[in-house]
Amino acid sequence: MTNSKFALTGRLGAVGLFAAILCTTGCNSDGEITPIPPDEVNLTRREVLGKRLFFDTNLSEPVGLSCGGCHNPDTAFSGNNDSTVGVPKGSRVGILGLRNTPSAMYAGFAPMFAMIEDVEGITPTGGQFLDGREDTLAGQARRPFVSELEMNNVDVPSVVAKVSRSSYADLFKDEWGTDIFSRPDDAFTAIVVSIEAFEQTERFHPFTSKYDKYIQGKAQFTAAETRGLALFMDPDKGNCVGCHVADPTSKDPRDSLFTDFTYDNLGVPRNTAIPANADPAFFDLGLCGPKRVPPSDDTSLCGAFKVPTLRNAARKPALMHNGFFKDLKTLVAFYVTRDTDPARWYPGGLKFDDLPPGYRGNVNTSEVPYDRKPGDAPALDDAEIDDLVAFLRTLTDE
Repeated sequence: MTNSKFALTGRLGAVGLFAAILCTTGCNSDGEITPIPPDEVNLTRREVLGKRLFFDTNLSEPVGLSCGGCHNPDTAFSGNNDSTVGVPKGSRVGILGLRNTPSAMYAGFAPMFAMIEDVEGITPTGGQFLDGREDTLAGQARRPFVSELEMNNVDVPSVVAKVSRSSYADLFKDEWGTDIFSRPDDAFTAIVVSIEAFEQTERFHPFTSKYDKYIQGKAQFTAAETRGLALFMDPDKGNCVGCHVADPTSKDPRDSLFTDFTYDNLGVPRNTAIPANADPAFFDLGLCGPKRVPPSDDTSLCGAFKVPTLRNAARKPALMHNGFFKDLKTLVAFYVTRDTDPARWYPGGLKFDDLPPGYRGNVNTSEVPYDRKPGDAPALDDAEIDDLVAFLRTLTDE
């Protein structure tokens, strides 16, 4: 099946052409034309399918939760289904997930997961989800449909059956074949590949932030934003660029994705609002599970999570893998005072309380700004934190 904008043959008059375009995106069962929604203009048929699947609240059990419920465009395609505790609400009342929902924006730039060998050793890099357990956006889209903590469908055929009864079922068959629903496994693959196509559209990577305009000479930073950028880049101060890679000298925004797609262990405080954490013996170890098989037998990776992009971080209602932080200023303050004032973040000052004692040595304590001890001056003072946050807000897309 073609994925061109619209495959039309023969010569059509203006009215006929208009009708044909409309019918590639949506006609009712009688073949009558339905209007194209404004947010589907200029999308391919497959992208339209992906968009409708992404926002279809009938695809959960019980109905009511779509992909867009946790990946809300109003909050940079994150949002946790309006949960306030840092992790998403599932389709069932009272059910909460394990991890904060990552933003789907710019996720398409992540390479496939790999253990990359370099002069510093072997570095896990890439993949989808916070633990990299899927290689592609389509692979990522598969999981929530049949997760009991998310959309809670009993199996793949039940998801396919719902799509076969949807208002866009005919459009689905136009794209993937008239017999597609008779082959549930193939149909489910078509579902997630369509969602992937939608997630690869420009609305997921618009590059329309003030930062993007700044590097292209179309905007000027305020004094605070300029100071914040300098702190961000300074290896002896913020040192943020060490993981959140950016090149403000390049006019190409793709050189500033604000992540290197590697993994780090930051010793984030335990979020006691996560139901699984009610068990004191339970720990979310990221690369070491519980949601994936460890990529190697190297236990120093346990507790590490993927470095997120900082683009649109100011729009996220929760930050870090367990959603412990709710605003950028508090998070930056944690970065620079985690080791100088542990009691501010951990009960009784016992650092890294969301890791088993045997894995607390895995936490990054060598790089700036973590190379401090209690009583030392933080790498940034309060005014510098404000400047850095001012810069981070320039990464918000229009």
